[in-house]
Parts: sequence; structure tokens; C-alpha cells
Amino acid sequence: MRTQVGIVGAGPAGLVLSHLLHLQGIESVVIESRSRQYCEERVRAGLLEQGTVDLLIETGVGERLKREGLLHHGIKLRFGRRTHRIDFKDLAPGRGVTIYPQQKVLGDLFDARLATKGRIVFEAEGVTLRDFDRSESSARPTIEFRENGKPSELIADYIAGCDGFHGVCRPSIPHGALTVFERIYPFGWLGILAQAPPSSDELIYAYHERGFALLTMRSPQISRLYLQCKPDEDINDWPDERIWNELHRRLESDEGWTLTEGPIFQKGVTGMRSFVVEPMQFGKLFLAGDAAHIVPPTGAKGLNLAVADVRILARALTEFYRSGRRDLLAQYSTTCLRRVWQVQRFSWWMTAMLHIFDGDNPFDRRRQTAELDYVTTSRAAAQTLAENYVGLPMS
Repeated sequence: MRTQVGIVGAGPAGLVLSHLLHLQGIESVVIESRSRQYCEERVRAGLLEQGTVDLLIETGVGERLKREGLLHHGIKLRFGRRTHRIDFKDLAPGRGVTIYPQQKVLGDLFDARLATKGRIVFEAEGVTLRDFDRSESSARPTIEFRENGKPSELIADYIAGCDGFHGVCRPSIPHGALTVFERIYPFGWLGILAQAPPSSDELIYAYHERGFALLTMRSPQISRLYLQCKPDEDINDWPDERIWNELHRRLESDEGWTLTEGPIFQKGVTGMRSFVVEPMQFGKLFLAGDAAHIVPPTGAKGLNLAVADVRILARALTEFYRSGRRDLLAQYSTTCLRRVWQVQRFSWWMTAMLHIFDGDNPFDRRRQTAELDYVTTSRAAAQTLAENYVGLPMS
């Protein structure tokens, strides 16, 4: 097979990139190691920044999003048994966030690509990359894989590595060519999905002496809740009753608020890390999304950062195919990393403000509550939180 852009990974980054390129008349083929069913059923993040929502709607894949997405104009911070609202309408006019599960985002993009006969190879086995390490025009990067057990290869002008943190693209780059920046956090999140109407119309971020808790939702009927826990916590030690008891304690309030319970139909533990590689490109291979960076989920930025990456990459590729200019491609990593590090800063700040760290002492606890008090009483501080949360302007 021959194409202009070979894309490894059919997650949000890969599918949005393929869709954006199609709108500019640029051919691409997406290579995915999993089935479509697996991609659409895997439960992932569900909070979209304003810029992500605008992009999906403007490019024609936002009809279901407009019907079913839950638009939020604020979040709530809870500490000391009191709730404090960050009002986006006041602090970031014209911008909000929308709850819309990633599975639905992927479904919308799959439908759009397949409706225009876009090529997506599912369940590709043994994916490897070669000949991407040279930037000259004669280089022909190739993706090798097995499709239905038969050896295949895809020859492209460029390769986009959108295959996530555990994918093959980043490890294919020669050792020493990338600089890794990483922080592993001493805690994880125990997350559940419950068949229960959300107990709040907006997300609640709770700071508590027993650990952080988050109340969010996936739909008007399904609640998504999280508890700070040990990163190696055994989920079998957390029966449903224990989970609900701990959520009640950490989300407790003196304001007459109650937590709605319901049957838990999914639960698991996720470790937390911050991770960035520099640069995000090597030869004719460009990394995007989780293949290049991971943020802790406290700021709800992972999917949104992936979309921001591929928007920049699509623009650079479009300019190359229109005019032959390579300067935007050469600047891809530098352009992306400016936003990546701003988002890393915000996600780290939210995480550090709301979680209990091992070895914390009374000084640290007082410092955290003082910071929360400042954020919820200073307009300047609240505006900084709001502007970052709804999403920084896309480049």
C-alpha cells in the first residue's frame, strides 16, 4: 500500500488527524492493533475543552456531541466540608467544558472516516517501523504489519505515531535521540462507574485528610467517581460497600448535600505519572498524544492535548502538500511542547493542591488548605484555574 501519511493508532489523536487530513484532500491510512469494538468499548476520559468541542463541530463530527454532550459552566472545589464554585461564565466568558465519553468521540470519528472510504486496518499484528529516520525527500518511511495473518507494508511520505504510551512508535526511535522527563506519583486513582444519577450537576473536586475524591459523570444516568489510593492497591480489597463508605467520608459536606449510590458495574485502579519526551519528532516520524506525553488526570487534559497536537501536525502537513514548505513540520515539536509544558504545569498544580502525599506533615496540610482558600477567594487565582481548565487557546 502507498499513502501520503501513515498513522499508527486509532485513538483520538490518530482518528482526528486522519479526519483533518481528509478534509484537506490528503490521503492517510490508519493502522490499529486492536479491534474497532475494543477501541469503542474501552472506558477513558470524557471531558472535552472548549477548543476540542469547537474543532469537532467545525469539522462535521459533532452532531451527536451537540445532542448528548453535557455542557458545564463551572466546577466545585470542596474542602473543610464546604463547597466553593469556580464560575466559568464569569471567569472565562464564552468557554466551558463538555462531558462526552471518549468512546463516543471515537465512534463518531470511525463513522466519519469509514463513510468517506478512509482506510483503517484493525487488528494489525507485529507492527514495526523502518526508514523513517532520514528527513531527505527520497526517504520512504514504511510501516510493516500482518493483516489477517499475511505480511503487509504501508509506504508513506510521513508517519504519525499516535499509538499511545505503550505503543511501538516511540520505542522505534534510536536510543539517546529523545530526552525523557518523568514524575511518578506515590498514589493512584480507584475509579468506578455506577448506575446512579450524578449527585451534582457539575464536577466536585474534594480535598480531604483521608485523600482526594472526585465526583463526575458519563451521562444523566451514570456516575463516574474516583478515590485517591495506593498505586498498587488490590481492587479485590475494595468491595462496593467499602468504596461507597469512603466516598461518603471524603465528599462529606455541611450543606445538606447527599451522595447518590447505585450498582457499581466497573472499577479499577490507575497509577499516575507525568511524562514528556523531547523532541516529539525524529526524521519523518512525528509523535502525538500519549505517545509523546502523559498528564495526571486531575486536570482532564489527556484527550484534549492529543487533539491540540494533531491540529498542529495537520496544519504543517497541509502546508507541505500545498506549497512544499517544510518549516512548519520542522517546528512541530517546538510548537507542541510549549502547550504541553503549560498543561503539565497546570495538571501538576491541580494534583499537588488536592492530593495527600506520603510523608505529608501538618505544615503541608495547612499549606494546601491555604492554597485552596486563596484560589476560592481571589478572583485572579480563580480566573487562572478557570482559563486553564476550559483550555488554553489552540495554536
